[in-house]
Amino acid sequence: MIAGAALLPPLLILPTSGADEAADRRLQEAFTDAAREFQVPRSVLMSVSYLQTRWDSHPGAPSVAGGYGPMHLVDTERLRARAPGTRKPDGGHSAPRTGAAGALTTDTAGPSARHAVQPADLQHAARLIHTPAERLRTDAVANVRGGAALLAATQRQLGKPLSADPAVWWEAVAHYPGTRDVTSAAAYADDVFALIRKGAHRTTAEGQDVSLPATPGLQPHQRTTRLQGPQRPKEVECPAELACDWLGAPYVEIEDGDTDYGNHDLGDRPRDQPIEYIVIHDTEAELPSMFQTVQTPTESSWHYSIRSSDGHVTQHVRTKDEAWHSGSQFVNARSIGIEHEGFLAQPGTWYTEQMYRASARLVRYLTKKYDVPLDRQHIFGHDNVPAPTADSIPDMHDDPGPFWDWRHYFDLLGAPLRATAGPDSDMVTILPDYAKNTPRFTGCNGHGALCRPHGSSAVRLYTEPDERSPLIQDPGRRPEGDDSTEDVNDLGSRVSTGQTFAVADRSGDWTAIWYQGRKAWFKNPRTQPTAVGAAGRMVTPKEGLDEIPVYGRALPEEDAYPEDVEEPTESPLPYSFLAGQRYVTQAGVGSSYTAKSFSDTPNPVVWGRERYYEIQFGHRLAYVRASDVDIVDASAAAAGPQGETAQPTGQ
Repeated sequence: MIAGAALLPPLLILPTSGADEAADRRLQEAFTDAAREFQVPRSVLMSVSYLQTRWDSHPGAPSVAGGYGPMHLVDTERLRARAPGTRKPDGGHSAPRTGAAGALTTDTAGPSARHAVQPADLQHAARLIHTPAERLRTDAVANVRGGAALLAATQRQLGKPLSADPAVWWEAVAHYPGTRDVTSAAAYADDVFALIRKGAHRTTAEGQDVSLPATPGLQPHQRTTRLQGPQRPKEVECPAELACDWLGAPYVEIEDGDTDYGNHDLGDRPRDQPIEYIVIHDTEAELPSMFQTVQTPTESSWHYSIRSSDGHVTQHVRTKDEAWHSGSQFVNARSIGIEHEGFLAQPGTWYTEQMYRASARLVRYLTKKYDVPLDRQHIFGHDNVPAPTADSIPDMHDDPGPFWDWRHYFDLLGAPLRATAGPDSDMVTILPDYAKNTPRFTGCNGHGALCRPHGSSAVRLYTEPDERSPLIQDPGRRPEGDDSTEDVNDLGSRVSTGQTFAVADRSGDWTAIWYQGRKAWFKNPRTQPTAVGAAGRMVTPKEGLDEIPVYGRALPEEDAYPEDVEEPTESPLPYSFLAGQRYVTQAGVGSSYTAKSFSDTPNPVVWGRERYYEIQFGHRLAYVRASDVDIVDASAAAAGPQGETAQPTGQ
C-alpha cells in the first residue's frame, strides 16, 4: 500500500493571523485529510467536488437533485419518497425521449463486465465512514470524507488500484455523478481532468478560501468505457460531447387565418436572417411542466432546454427556425433561446455547475457555427432583451436574474471577462468578484422578505455617489413614477457583470456611467473594484442634434415595405439620449422586419437601407440609427483632458 503522503501535491500555505483566517482553510484541510485517509489523489477529490458544487456547502440544504455538501452526496432514500413520475431516483427528470443515453458499462479485469452506475449516495457514504447520515448533510468535513470514501470504493469495484497517480482514476470519476448517459459521464470526467491540469482558486459561498494547484500535462489513461443504446435523434444540433435529445415544438394552425397559429415560425436562417444573439433564460418552473408548455401550440417556444441536475440538453426548435421566446419578434428573428431549469431566487439549488458547463458547451458550438461574437451584447439574458415598443417595457422578463454567474459562464465559454484598458479609461466593464459581491435583495421568499446573502453579478446604481441617496429610476419600467426597489425582480437600478458603459464622472470610490439618459453612480473602490477599464467604441449624437430617439428594434425605413406587407408602428422608447452623452456599441446591425403568416415556407423578410447601432443603454440593450450618431473611440476619448468630451472620429 502506498503511503498517503505520497498522494498529495504541495499544499498552498496561507498566512495565519487569526482564528477567522484559520477557519477559512478548514475545507482545504478537509480535502487534504480525506485524500490521505482514503488514498484518493487530492487533485481528483478536489476537482470532483468543484465540478459538483464549486466547493460550496449550503449546509443542510439539498440541490434540486437531492445532493448535499461540497461533494454533492445524493440522499436517494429521500428522493425515492417523492411522488412517482416527478423525478427519477437519481434526481434527474425523466427525459422526453432516449437519445444517446445508454447504460454506462465498463470493461474490467474482475469477474463482472458490468458495474451498475449509482449516484454518489449519501447513505452509502455514511455507512462507509461509520457516521450518521444527518452529519453528512450538514458538516462539510464529514461530507468530504464521505465523497472520498465513495471514490475509493468505486475504484476498488472497478478492479483498479488506489494509486497515487490521478491518471488511473478516470473511470471512477466518470461514475461519480451517477448519470446513466455515457456521453454526460465522459464529458464530466474530461472536465474533472481539465480542471486538474488548469488548477482553480475560489472563495466559496461560505467564505472558505480553497485552492487546487495546477498539474499541467496530466492525461487520463486509456478509457475503457463503451457506449450502448440508441444513437441521438437526427434532428438534434449539439456538439458531440453533449447528451442531447429531441422533443419538438408544434408548428400548427390553430384556426383559419393568417396569424392564429403557433408556436414558432419557419425560417431559413442564416440565409434569410443572421443569427446574431444567444438569449439565456431560466424556466421559473420545473422542466416537466416546461416540456408540456413547449408542446402546446398556444404557448411560447424556445430552441433548447437544459436540465439542472445533470446538464442534459433537449432541443425543441431547429436553429434555422424562429422560436417565440424573448418577448421581441425582432430579437427572436436573430437569436437562439436557451432555457435553463431553475428559479432566479433559488440559485444555490438550481444553477448547478453541470448545467453551467453543458450550457457553455452548447453556446460555444452555436457561436462557432453561426459566428456570434462572445460578448455581453450578443450573449445576454432574457432580462437584457430590449422592449420592442414603449408600452411593452413593463411586461419584459427578469430572468436569469442577479445570481446568474456571468463571470464564471464566460470563463467556461473560453472568453473570460477582463480589463481591456487602464482604470481611468472612458469606458468600464462591470466585473465584481461574484462571491464577495453580495448586494442586499428582497423578495426571494415572499414580497419584501430579505433574501439570504449570496454572490451576485449585479451592481446597484444610485442618483448620487452615496449609498444613502435614492436609487436610479426607470421611467419606462415604472411609468406611474414608483421608485425602484431592492426586489430581486426589479431591474430598474442595476447593471450586470460583463456589460460595458461609458464613464460619465468619477468621485473618490464612485464611478458614474451614462444610463438611460442620465448619470448613474455605483461604488467602485480601487481596493475591491466592481468595474474595470475597457477599450472600444461609443456612440454620441451628431453635432447639432440636442437629442436623438432610442429604439427597441431596428426597423426598415418606410419605403422599404412592399405593398402587401403592413408596416409596423415605430415606437421610440421613453428615454432621452442627449448631446454630450455616450453609450457603448459592439456592432452595427441591419434593419429588418419579418412578415408573419402561417405557411409551409419561411416568412418573407423585409430589409431596409437604414443601419443601426446596438448600444448598452441601461440594463437592457437598445438601438439608435447610424445616421443620428458619430462613433467615438474610447482610447481617443481617454487621451483628452479630464472632463473634456472627445471629438468624434466619424461614422
